[in-house]
Parts: sequence; C-alpha cells; structure tokens
Amino acid sequence: MTETAARSSKAPLLSVRDLRVHFPMPARGILSRRRDYLKAVDGVSFDVRPGETLGVVGESGCGKSTLGRAILQLIPPTSGQVVWLGEDMASMSEREIRAKRQDMQIICQDPLASLDPRMTVGDIIAEPLRTFHPRMSRDEQRRRVDEMMAHVGLVPEMVNRYPHEFSGGQAQRIGIARAMILRPKLIVCDEPVSALDVSIQSQILNLLRRLQREFDLSLIFISHDLSVVRYISHRIIVLYLGKVAEMADRDELYGNPRHPYTQALISAVPLPDPDAERAKERIVLYGDLPSPLDPPSGCYFRTRCPKATDHCARMAPDLYDVSPRHRAACHYWDQPTPTREHPEAGVVGAEGLTGRAQS
Repeated sequence: MTETAARSSKAPLLSVRDLRVHFPMPARGILSRRRDYLKAVDGVSFDVRPGETLGVVGESGCGKSTLGRAILQLIPPTSGQVVWLGEDMASMSEREIRAKRQDMQIICQDPLASLDPRMTVGDIIAEPLRTFHPRMSRDEQRRRVDEMMAHVGLVPEMVNRYPHEFSGGQAQRIGIARAMILRPKLIVCDEPVSALDVSIQSQILNLLRRLQREFDLSLIFISHDLSVVRYISHRIIVLYLGKVAEMADRDELYGNPRHPYTQALISAVPLPDPDAERAKERIVLYGDLPSPLDPPSGCYFRTRCPKATDHCARMAPDLYDVSPRHRAACHYWDQPTPTREHPEAGVVGAEGLTGRAQS
C-alpha cells in the first residue's frame, strides 16, 4: 500500500462540512435597515487524516487565515460543522472547547509578534503546561521545556533569554516549541515562513516535516507561496473569495490542474531552468479581484476567467469529480483553457501570491 493510500484509509482526525464565516458590516445609511455581510469563508468542506498535511493556498483576502481560526473556534463559525474526532465542536461548551485545544494548536505568521516580550523563552514554552497541567511540578515543566527545545533546535542556555534577543527563524522555533509542548494531534500553520528569509524558510519547513514524522502530527499549512505548499503538503485546497476552487492530491493538482484559477497560479510559478521558463505557456488573468462584500453572481471567478460564459453568470458551479481524489468547481473543467490576452492584464502573483523556484 502506498503512503497516500495508507493515509486515506485512516479515519479523519478533523472533518469540516459546509463551513461559513460571515462578518456583519455596518448599515449603508442611518435610516437603512439593510445589512451586508462579508463572506470570508463560504461553504468549505474537507477532511484531515492523521499524519497528513493539508495545504491551503489563495490570494490575499481569500479567507485562508479566517478558515484556520474558525477550525480552532478562535472565530465563531456562522454555520457548518467542525467535527473533531467524531465530536461536533458547535455542540461543545466553552470549557469543553478549551480542553480540546490541547490537541489543536496554531503557529502564527509573525513569530516575534506572537511572543510576549516580557516573558523568557522558558516561560513562553511552558505556559501551555501551566494552563492545562497546573499540578505539574516546576522540575517536570523544565524537563519538558528542555526536551522540546532540543527537538526544535534550540539550546538549553537560551531558556532565560527574551524574544527580542532572537532572530526571526529562532523566534519561529520558539513558537513551534510552544505549539508542540502539549504534543497536539493537529497544528494550524498560518503562513509560518512568509516573514522569514528563503534560506531560513527551508530550515523551518524541514523542521516541521521532521516533527510530523516523529509525533505523527497533522498539519493545516496556510500559505500564498505555491512552491512552499508543494514541498510540504500531501493534499492541497485552492481558495478563491472564500470558496473552494479546486482540491486534490499534491502531484495531481500540480500535474493536472483543472480549474482556470489554479492553472493561472501554477503558470506564474518561476522555473529554475531559464530555457523552460521562457518556453512555458503563461495564463494571464485580467481584471481585479472582486470585493467579497459584492461578489459576482454565479461563479465568483467568472469576471477573470477565460472560459466564462453566460451560464457561469447564472449558476454557481458545484465541486465536480475530476477523479476519485480530485475535485474542481468549474462548469468547464474538462475543456482546455483558451489563450486570452487583455491590454490591462495583471499577472496572478502580484497581489500576494508567489511561487519561488526551489533550488
């Protein structure tokens, strides 16, 4: 049995079904009773299995971070289900959700901003132990902290230093150690390497992969960098304006993208071979990203899509089965994408979505 088949045969650790997060906006006028809603996440469904990394990609403002926080119940979902180990978290009390957070942790985008500048490294990493295991002795806490620091590549002599004394990569290792100290089953990684230099990014990514193997850890890896997501993920979800545009296994998605948005994103990834880079076909999208307060009718992507027809304006597409583990939300996923030029075309990637070539 292949590694992918072995993972897919396991029962889901996390199941998300038709998750929606809508933020109410102020009324347009003093006398107006109409209230608009910003649909940050709009009907997202997926599973995460033990030992799996699910990548989530999309342009800035597509709902990636909101999705991660809604899964952890840091933002209350408007509707839908987040089922953790068979239990619907919507039916849990605040106390029960708090207890579940021992198994569900988060790594933040800005490592220094996520660390309390008044606390030492030892206190920062030990804080979850004091919160969830208040009867644990200080000697046991220190032993666990030293052990986790060694796992993430920090030496014990750093334990009494403060966050401002560390580089960005070291600060992110502290954040990872804090997330790992309770030995969780799932970690939401919210763009954990986007604020780091490229050389440091590879170190952090390799660290996460090693911890995943050692602790049978599941990851939800949120990023706008397509190369990073390809390197670390087993399956990938592409979001557009809060909706799933495409979802598939990593190799299937990159080798056979079926949604026009995914095809455009992948075509924007630079290749390390200059000849291959010059020879490849670029799919250039025109127009601006629509406002999530006033999305287009029908398919959200139709205003920028080279395949769009009147049917796309009338009816939003469902997620069609391209193959057993590959789905795309496009009425015309089985038709080739035409080459279409526009005088004001903007290359996808300039709005925050990048794709650096791996060396």
